[in-house]
Amino acid sequence: MPNSMFTLFSGGAQGAESQFGKLAEYHGLSEVNYTFEGHRIERTRGVRVLTDEELTRKDVSLTYVAKLLNRKFTNAEKMRKVLQTIMHQIESGDQIFVVGTILEDGTVKGGTGWGAEFAKICNKELYVFGQVKDGWFKWEHGKWIDVEAPVITSQHFTGTGTRFLEANGKKALEELFARSFK
Repeated sequence: MPNSMFTLFSGGAQGAESQFGKLAEYHGLSEVNYTFEGHRIERTRGVRVLTDEELTRKDVSLTYVAKLLNRKFTNAEKMRKVLQTIMHQIESGDQIFVVGTILEDGTVKGGTGWGAEFAKICNKELYVFGQVKDGWFKWEHGKWIDVEAPVITSQHFTGTGTRFLEANGKKALEELFARSFK
């Protein structure tokens, strides 16, 4: 299947999402970056500004998300929109690829964690590159398992993650795309 038949769904934010977008563009893939009015993102290719109605359709209780992830959120209005945008990203992809840190409780650190948890809830094929552990992990049967080298096989996939992309995370994404889109 030609690379042009694949679409990356992301958020275009600095760090991992921007890197996913750059690699998608380099390899000739389509790209959709969900955002909302007034939200700053780095990627300008494939920008899809969600309407208030579209955001509202993905409304989620911040209390529920905070409890699920064992953390607190500040700036409730902006955070709510970010979480709603992440839900659109996850819903659009069949495979979900995340760069971040897997915590001891099995969640992923930061706002990125909601993407991973929502992928679990939606029973999506979920991979996380753990920058601290320097390796790929797949969510399978309720736990994280080590995997060597995942490959993007779905035409519709999601790429998201930390704003603080480290050298090993960047390399992991470059290798993921090289394996997937020769």
